[in-house]
Formats: sequence, C-alpha cells, structure tokens
Amino acid sequence: MSGQDDVKIVQKCIEGNTNAFEHIVDKYQKPIFNGAYRMIHQYEDAEDVTQSVFIKAFENLRYFDPKYKFFSWLYRILVNESLNFINQRKRFTRYDSDILVKGATLKKDQSLIELHQDLQNALMDLKPDYRVLIVMKHFQDFSYKEMSDVLDVPEKTVKSRLFTARQLLKDILSKRGYVENAG
Repeated sequence: MSGQDDVKIVQKCIEGNTNAFEHIVDKYQKPIFNGAYRMIHQYEDAEDVTQSVFIKAFENLRYFDPKYKFFSWLYRILVNESLNFINQRKRFTRYDSDILVKGATLKKDQSLIELHQDLQNALMDLKPDYRVLIVMKHFQDFSYKEMSDVLDVPEKTVKSRLFTARQLLKDILSKRGYVENAG
C-alpha cells in the first residue's frame, strides 16, 4: 500500500466507510507499537498507547493534510501520546527482562540479550524528548525531513537535538562501560 493508497483509504473513511480504516491499522500497527514500546518500555502500556493512537487518528482523519505522508502524521500522534503517557506516569520503569529471556538458552544469546537490555535501559535514562529522537532515527529509520515534519521543528533543530541525544546516550553507555570515553 503506497502513500496514495493511504490517502484514498483516509478519504473513504471520511466519506463514511469506517471499515476501510482496518487497512491502515493492519499496515501500521507493528511500527506504531514498536515506536511506543521503545519510548515507554512496558509491553501492556505500549499496547494501550498504540490503541489510543489509532483511536485519535480515526477521530481526526478529517484534519490529515494529504500533502504530507500519512505515516508521518500518524507517528506524530504516537509521539504526542507517548510523551503524554510518560508525563502522566511520572515514574521510572526498568526493562522487563522476562520478555527477552524467553527462548534464549545459549550463552551467546544471553550476552546479546543483556547488551540489548542495557541499551534499552540506557534509552530509558534519556529524557523523553531525546529518547523520541533516537527511536525515530535509529529504530524507525526516519529521515531528518520526516522527523522535522512529525515534531514540527526545523531540520536544523532536529539535527542539533539528535546530536545532543546521541551525546547523552554515549555518556550513559560510557558510564556503564560500553563506550570508551574519549574525553
């Protein structure tokens, strides 16, 4: 399904064919959930945020501007919902290693799992505004332009904030012994 297909489906929904929205959910549920999970770090909470994103998207389809990519518009809703959730929760949660450990029996797998867990924990140590930048760029593969559109800030600002986010993440990982501190 291309961007033009997205626009056609949105138009069908606006015209009253609410079943057409299922195509959007099917197409984007996994990347939206993955983004929510990377930002919130709790499986059930990420599911709730994902559901909330699709509800808000459906309720606000008439405000979608077809000159932009639908996924960017949808991801912007995800960012806002995730940040709202984080601000409401106001407590720090740690990575649930049980999710990763299922099925991992080899020592090599365990090392990779621990590395992944440490990276996730380091991400959670970042402020949400910086975490969202890392997730968008390095886990969702957004371009600077797409990030700029989603966050509604100039590309230069995205690049500057992403640089800061990377430095902060590097400092966190350095303190944990994963990155050699050059300073």
